[in-house]
Amino acid sequence: MADTKQHSRRRALRREIAGTIGLLTDEQDFSAMRRYRTFVFDEYEPYLQQMEALLRSRVAEGSHTTVALFDPEEYAEFCADTGLAPDAPASRSRFTAEVAVTGTTIPYEGQPLAELARDLIDEAVRQVTQEYAAEFLSHIGPCATCGRDIGRAALARASELLLCIFSAAGPGDHHLVCRVAAVPETLVVRLRTDGDLQLDEAEALELTTVLAFGIAAHNAGGLVIRTSAPDTSDRVYGWRLRGDGLQPLTAAEAFDAYRAHIEAGDTSVTETNVDYCEPPDLGEVGRSGGHTH
Repeated sequence: MADTKQHSRRRALRREIAGTIGLLTDEQDFSAMRRYRTFVFDEYEPYLQQMEALLRSRVAEGSHTTVALFDPEEYAEFCADTGLAPDAPASRSRFTAEVAVTGTTIPYEGQPLAELARDLIDEAVRQVTQEYAAEFLSHIGPCATCGRDIGRAALARASELLLCIFSAAGPGDHHLVCRVAAVPETLVVRLRTDGDLQLDEAEALELTTVLAFGIAAHNAGGLVIRTSAPDTSDRVYGWRLRGDGLQPLTAAEAFDAYRAHIEAGDTSVTETNVDYCEPPDLGEVGRSGGHTH
């Protein structure tokens, strides 16, 4: 009887232990890990099947599990920096624990593994984009003419423009894509709002930071919005970034910009039932004031 009670208590404690599991999200990363003798999988599909079975078993036990993006290159660097042997399960566990604190993670809630992997990759891209833009803004320094901090001024201006955009957008669900030229890759951020314009705080911060980066760096960029409302065609419109203001796109330019999102692999957009049009007037707020630096 005592053994049964102890076993029951241990099972109860296991349900209260939060765990993090590292996931290889594509075959290229999987192949990179096969060079380690202690990595026991030979093929990617069986690896995914075993991973999904493990995640489902933890859900069945009532355990909370976070899935971390396991990057083999970052893992090798981590082992080199810490002096850990890379060909060891304990080292992989240490790295996964580190990623849980500083890297990209997604809570597992029973979603298909393919969806989970896609969300992990998207979240990693968002983090890198946010960090790149924020790092630039924090180090650009003061304006040589007025002494004003350029990064802070650009963030304030970006917030002002976005508030103006959402105020002018009107009723409906909105899908906004912002692109700003950068090296080596263009920064892209997407944001969705429902009819009451409730914004995800993290996505709103990323959008503001990337737009501010474009303003501060004087880089080419723009925003395109698709607005959906009941009993009417979706409307697509947008602006290009000009200085610290926004210049309306023509209907033809909005069409071209929207096509670019589709051709870039943005599977969240479709072409059916769409009216390409000029954007709402943002008034004086939307025009370039030239006051960020």
